[in-house]
Amino acid sequence: MESWECKQLDEISNSAELILDLCRDYTVWVFKGEMGAGKTTLIKEICHLLAVVDPVSSPTFSLVNEYETKNGEIIYHFDFYRIEDPMEAIEIGVEEYFYSGNYCFVEWAEKIPGFLPDTFALIEIKKGMEEMRHLRVKISHQ
Repeated sequence: MESWECKQLDEISNSAELILDLCRDYTVWVFKGEMGAGKTTLIKEICHLLAVVDPVSSPTFSLVNEYETKNGEIIYHFDFYRIEDPMEAIEIGVEEYFYSGNYCFVEWAEKIPGFLPDTFALIEIKKGMEEMRHLRVKISHQ
């Protein structure tokens, strides 16, 4: 487990590089944090480092966004904040996405705990005073 602090939101890009180094070998990354903690901002920075050519935004209403990299690889970005029944995740084929071998960045995974793979990268973001963020990365084994 690794943890560190960002004193300002513009330090998120440095955190994205560190997270990419720590989590590169895992395809499912769970981003945990309260509303406004910076989950989507961090995902945008990670996608930038992975050379995503599509605009990156939170898939709050569509549940999943698909992004393509310069190399033609596909990355999936999920936001389960608005689902009320975990079966909605099954209806969009979440298990096929999670086992596709592509990176899957997941926000609000606590809404679908039974569908996460056995091993995934967990990136926790906690808000501190003003723009301070506390980040923690660990590999989770269910």
